[in-house]
Amino acid sequence: MEKDPGCCPEPAKRAEGDRLGTEGMEAQLDEFVGAHPDYNEEDEEQKYFRRKRLGVIKNVLAASLAGTLTYGVYLGLLEMQLILHYDETYREVKYSNIQLEDIDRKVLMGINVTPIAALLYTPVLIRFFGTKWAMFLAVGIYALFVSSNYWERYYTLVPSAVAIGVAIVPLWASTGNYITRMAQKYYEYVNYKEEHVQEQQRAPRGACNTYIIIFQTIFYACFHLSFACAQMPMFFFLNNYLYQLNHTLFGVKHCGTLSHGTLPGFNKTVLQSLPRSVNLIIVESALMAAAFLAMLVVLALCGSAYRPTEEIDMRSIGWGNIFQLPFKHMRDYRLRYLFPLFIYSGFEVLFVCTGFSLNYGVCALGLEKLAYLLTAYGLSASACSGLALCTLRLRRQIPLLAGAFLHAALLVTLFCWAPEPRSLIQAPLLYSIAVLWGTGSALNKTSISILLGMLYEDKERQDFVFTIYHWWQALAIFTVYLWSGLPMKAKLSIMLLTLAVAVGTYLWMEHKMAQHVAYRLPRIPRPRHKMRGYRYLEEDNSDETGSEGDDGKDDNDNNDDNECLAQRASGDELPKDDRGQLS
Repeated sequence: MEKDPGCCPEPAKRAEGDRLGTEGMEAQLDEFVGAHPDYNEEDEEQKYFRRKRLGVIKNVLAASLAGTLTYGVYLGLLEMQLILHYDETYREVKYSNIQLEDIDRKVLMGINVTPIAALLYTPVLIRFFGTKWAMFLAVGIYALFVSSNYWERYYTLVPSAVAIGVAIVPLWASTGNYITRMAQKYYEYVNYKEEHVQEQQRAPRGACNTYIIIFQTIFYACFHLSFACAQMPMFFFLNNYLYQLNHTLFGVKHCGTLSHGTLPGFNKTVLQSLPRSVNLIIVESALMAAAFLAMLVVLALCGSAYRPTEEIDMRSIGWGNIFQLPFKHMRDYRLRYLFPLFIYSGFEVLFVCTGFSLNYGVCALGLEKLAYLLTAYGLSASACSGLALCTLRLRRQIPLLAGAFLHAALLVTLFCWAPEPRSLIQAPLLYSIAVLWGTGSALNKTSISILLGMLYEDKERQDFVFTIYHWWQALAIFTVYLWSGLPMKAKLSIMLLTLAVAVGTYLWMEHKMAQHVAYRLPRIPRPRHKMRGYRYLEEDNSDETGSEGDDGKDDNDNNDDNECLAQRASGDELPKDDRGQLS
């Protein structure tokens, strides 16, 4: 039987059609999921890290704004309430039977005494919550203090003041750590192609210094504006109710260096009319809104300081080790020689807000000019924080020593000068001193934070170092609180002596580093993870870093006092930034 010649080509045609259909589908799929013809991987990578860098700048600005709002609200409310509660007519009419003066003493005691214990809990708090959430918690406590002033009673004001004292050191330690970490992350996003960045290894010595200088300058330029923002309740509300200087300063006989205590002879009635309660509630509500805004800024705009895996590793070294490490870091001679500088930093900021402002400024110009003096100080400190940028070109000692010598000259001037009470002709000199003091404060605060960021680049140590710094500063503020009854000459002498010791010890520290004297740092134990997962199955975990000097190769297995030499006496091991600064 003959085959039909037309029947064979049909399966072949069908197979050919299936093959062509499959190829067409593959071509369509490749066109859909394949690389776009205009796609440039390098350009996309650059855009990604540009967004990361902008995110870091956003974090720095948000943290700076939150700090400005928080301290502006806190200082403004405290100043307004202390003036209102000082007036005996206001106390008798509004709070006749609750002993408001005694409550104010306990409030100040709670704020100034509680931080003494901060060294015991601050590192644990920061490691437990994380840097960002420690900041958020502390800002929330400041907002709680504002809310307690809606109902002024012992059981609202005193506990909230104690809470403020608990939160002061954690807020400053976490903020200093946060700004330094942002500088390090910015360096990583700029140099993302470097091998040590891609492998998440420690950056070379001094690599992040430029960004540390810039970011700390931005933070303090914003923060010092809080002293000016704190005067808004005085400008727009309280100054309308104050008596003129002829009334408030009628019994004042001596000002300045001749005075004892806090403005003796000042009139007990400073309000010519009592503010209505509804007006007080409006002002406190505005302050509460600003405090709440600061919380939202930290919550919504501040990103994390560490990767989640880094935070896990930092917590996993053990809570006992975290508790001990701040004390062990104090054995580093670099920190020990900076202790007097930390103490003077606490002295000077509280002195300008109390001793100088009251015994010199208010004594000569009247209480109604207090807000103008502190505004001049705050604006000057904010503007002059930018002078710390000269560290980019000059040695790091120059801004710090310039601020110290400027304050020394002002302290000698104040020691020798007693302004006349109720004498407005002395206003230009007082404003000039406030502006110059703000310049010295800006150089002091900014340079110390920059110096700590340069000396301690290891991300596992920064929270301990900033905790030590702000704890000593809190101790100094407590000392100023205790000496309020001393003669002004004694206060100025203590400050001048402390400043001289601080400059001497700082220069000696720099000299020892120039001589390549080895410094000792406590070993950071390796993380111990109770739970095992894919994250910890790698042999070489790039997030785990050992102590400085051992490159993470030591196996630390206990909480003992073992220490390692962080730097060898030979010049090879000396940090590059130190060698460059000191040669």
